[in-house]
Amino acid sequence: MNPFVKNTAFVDRVIELALTIQQIAAPTFAEQRRAAFVLEGFRAAGLADVQTDAIGNVYGRLPGSANARPVVLSAHLDTVFPLDVPLQARRNEQSIQAPGIGDNSLGLAALFGVIWARQDQPPRGDLWLVANVGEEGLGDLRGMKAVVDRFNALPQAYLILEGLAFGQVYHRALGSKRYRITAETKGGHSWVDFGAPSAIHELASLITRLVSLPLPHKPRTTLNVGVIAGGTSVNTIAAEARLELDLRSEGVETLSVLAANVEELVAAAARPEVKMSAEVIGLRPAGEIPADHPLVRMALHSLEAQGVSAHLSVGSTDANIPLSRGLPAVCIGLTTGGGAHTLHETIQFSMLERGLGQLLHLLDQVFASTP
Repeated sequence: MNPFVKNTAFVDRVIELALTIQQIAAPTFAEQRRAAFVLEGFRAAGLADVQTDAIGNVYGRLPGSANARPVVLSAHLDTVFPLDVPLQARRNEQSIQAPGIGDNSLGLAALFGVIWARQDQPPRGDLWLVANVGEEGLGDLRGMKAVVDRFNALPQAYLILEGLAFGQVYHRALGSKRYRITAETKGGHSWVDFGAPSAIHELASLITRLVSLPLPHKPRTTLNVGVIAGGTSVNTIAAEARLELDLRSEGVETLSVLAANVEELVAAAARPEVKMSAEVIGLRPAGEIPADHPLVRMALHSLEAQGVSAHLSVGSTDANIPLSRGLPAVCIGLTTGGGAHTLHETIQFSMLERGLGQLLHLLDQVFASTP
């Protein structure tokens, strides 16, 4: 295990920083305060080329000792929680429970952990540390798209950090397509105009047909209506209603067929007195590198070096973007826990030493593999 990680003070420092970051609200599209905190932290740590880009990603470079190709190490800034959600944290000797602590305050804190561990023994090539926006929800991975647009194929690897899911190596990107479907009618009074089409009723009927679509188990494919909104009052025939729909599949072609079926159902639900429209609000491309790719093997070995049984996984993460472009990338977790995306989100301390050790070991391996 890495000697820095065996130092309890080092691990405690990462935990304390994660708690500080967790207390800074950062909903998707409103990550500015958290980004400013990271920016100042990068500057205080002495990184080179500290900067933000046009959409709010924060960059800093830990200079390498040789001319090896760079590595990009990233963690997303945003959370799923609105600004008005209380960010109260509960801590005991084994864990912390707090909204967003694992997804992804701990990932951001680990960026600084790498800085502290490697400033006196720099890597062979430049290590770009990136805190990016727009990973969650309707952020549509826009932050990582900008990161990959900037670096393209220059890095030898893109390493994506998540606070949870320790023991998993995500080398396959789960594709998803998201729609906002809107129904519009003339509306009216619930008594006087009874019988006139209601946008809410029309949308409810459409949902019934959507959830009746057959979905294969292999490749695993899912459909979820996550948001419904609309209407004016209890005694008004709704003139407008909308839903947000999430489609996911391990199969690229399967996802394409499912999306086509959804669009056909939306078109079929329209008639002269009912307008139906489907707007694509999110598209997370699929992609993968093979299980025997050198980067995947190094990620697995880094876990095994910590005495942990590793698992190859598919997921929807920032790694989707480099993987979809044929670039080497993996997403790894740092500790165990649960309750992601809930007010009871929790990280356990017991595996964090090994999670940080895995990360440092992987970075060392990647740079050592460069001719």
